[in-house]
Amino acid sequence: MNDIGAELAEICDAAAALILPLWRTGLAVAQKADESPVTEADRQGEALILKALAERFPDIPVVSEEDASEFGAPEAIGPRFFLVDPLDGTKAFVRGDPHFTVNIGLIQDGRPVAGAVASPPSGEVWYTQGGQAMKRLQGVPARPVRARPWPDGAALALLSHTMKPETADKLAQEYGFHLREPMDSSIKLCRIAEGMADIYPRHGPTMEWDTAAGHAVLAAAGGRLTTPEGQPFLYGKAHEGFRNGWFVARGA
Repeated sequence: MNDIGAELAEICDAAAALILPLWRTGLAVAQKADESPVTEADRQGEALILKALAERFPDIPVVSEEDASEFGAPEAIGPRFFLVDPLDGTKAFVRGDPHFTVNIGLIQDGRPVAGAVASPPSGEVWYTQGGQAMKRLQGVPARPVRARPWPDGAALALLSHTMKPETADKLAQEYGFHLREPMDSSIKLCRIAEGMADIYPRHGPTMEWDTAAGHAVLAAAGGRLTTPEGQPFLYGKAHEGFRNGWFVARGA
């Protein structure tokens, strides 16, 4: 029942096809209560995903970003539920940058057990299937991907686009990486999952729907996402409004 990553990938694909024509079209940008941006692409993508999940998995509840922003996150959630971010990286989307993604993750007992992430600009889709992580491009058959071992002297960190240089320097000393590249959205987790980068330390706020799908893909690829102390990174924190604490994502 947890091996539904390919189905989630199909839904992410459909949402990506809806969102992509709206990119770089000058969509109006509104501000949510937390002052983060939202566009019609976010709303249309979420509506498509929620409809598809309700049709395919009617018994599994969904916690989604825009619905939670407008109506409030649920105050309690069961052990099995979906986390949806229809457009992670809205700021990048608004700037015209290509690093934004569509995300659906399935949580079971606090852990991500299936997920899919789509990158509308590149046509890439990563998803879980059969205990491994898969990647496909439009028109190209899917293939397994794996996180790579830590490359001594050449470890690449993916860092938030807005991170200050002094903060990045401090993280480099703390975690021992040598190279760095700015990047938005959950695509950072997928790049680590496919062995293109090595670490993503996040010492700042995120929400559970930002990370669940990418976390599932990374774990299936042999990587890990933990607290900075190395403890399991859990989901379903309804009492905290589904807010994440700090985390570190690493390759193999």
